[in-house]
Amino acid sequence: MNTPVRYKTAALIPSPPPRAPARAPQPGDAVAVAVAAAILAVRAGEPVVAVVPAQGAREESLPCGPFCPRSHGTLEGGVGAWTRAQIGVEVGFLQQLGAAAEGADAEPAQPTVAVSYLALVGPRQCSDRTQASWRSWYNFFPWEDWRHGRPDCLADLLGRLEAWAAEAGPPCATPSPGDRRQRIRLAFGVAGAGWDEERVLDRYELLQEAGLIGPVAADGTTAPPLPRPVPQLLGDHARVLARAVGELRRAVKCRPVVFELMPDEFTLFELQRTVEAVLGPHLHKQNFRRMVEGGGLVEPTGEHRLRTGGRPARLYRFRRDVLWERTAPGVRVKAGRT
Repeated sequence: MNTPVRYKTAALIPSPPPRAPARAPQPGDAVAVAVAAAILAVRAGEPVVAVVPAQGAREESLPCGPFCPRSHGTLEGGVGAWTRAQIGVEVGFLQQLGAAAEGADAEPAQPTVAVSYLALVGPRQCSDRTQASWRSWYNFFPWEDWRHGRPDCLADLLGRLEAWAAEAGPPCATPSPGDRRQRIRLAFGVAGAGWDEERVLDRYELLQEAGLIGPVAADGTTAPPLPRPVPQLLGDHARVLARAVGELRRAVKCRPVVFELMPDEFTLFELQRTVEAVLGPHLHKQNFRRMVEGGGLVEPTGEHRLRTGGRPARLYRFRRDVLWERTAPGVRVKAGRT
């Protein structure tokens, strides 16, 4: 019988430490809930995010506000209400990114749970007639823009990160220099790891921890600032934006969310520019067209758009039947970058 062996194996596993007795909730444990949205769009081939002036600060912020259950009903309803009030935009596509506690140690301010969302809008929604300022997200993360080849700032960033990784920390410090180098290798694709465009948040957090961007790292390191200033978003909103960009890059490959960023009718050149803007790299024209047409993602409308100095461009639209034909109808492109 196998029962004795099972008992012997279980005896080798250490028992978990005893849990502290549960504490009854106290009146001061109540928290507020706030919502924030990274509203992303592509305008004239440039990926942009909606920002608004932050009250009492020089920074800008994402559209945000407190969640009011009686008037909003749902968290998504709160996002829609604050987006309409602050920038005058009606969002359609919404995806929750996560939640984080803020101000848990602040007194007498009430702790807040901030729930963040990714929102996508088409080019007509991100016009200058809105109350938002539409900033290129590559202004905040210039190292993510591979459309014209390897970003110029990347070599300087990696040199500063390597210097940070080599710093001698106090005894029992975590993470160790070896751990730091491994994180740099995976996040930035060095030493043969390969660049992964979805690791936007990992790269941002490493740069912030090294003191190269945002607030000084928690361990007190004070690396010299970057020669090119990077615009700042208020509080934790830069991390929300980094998470949103990474999630959009992942989603584009397995779901047809890129068409949320497109007008109803478009040329294949416009679609390619939008995908390049989102993912970062320049894509091969013929391979891209073969992929979207062969994958049944688009269909011709029968109309053409006149262009100056060239033949009329054929117009396409998203082919919705692909949702029933394929389990993951995304734009599956992967450019090799080193």
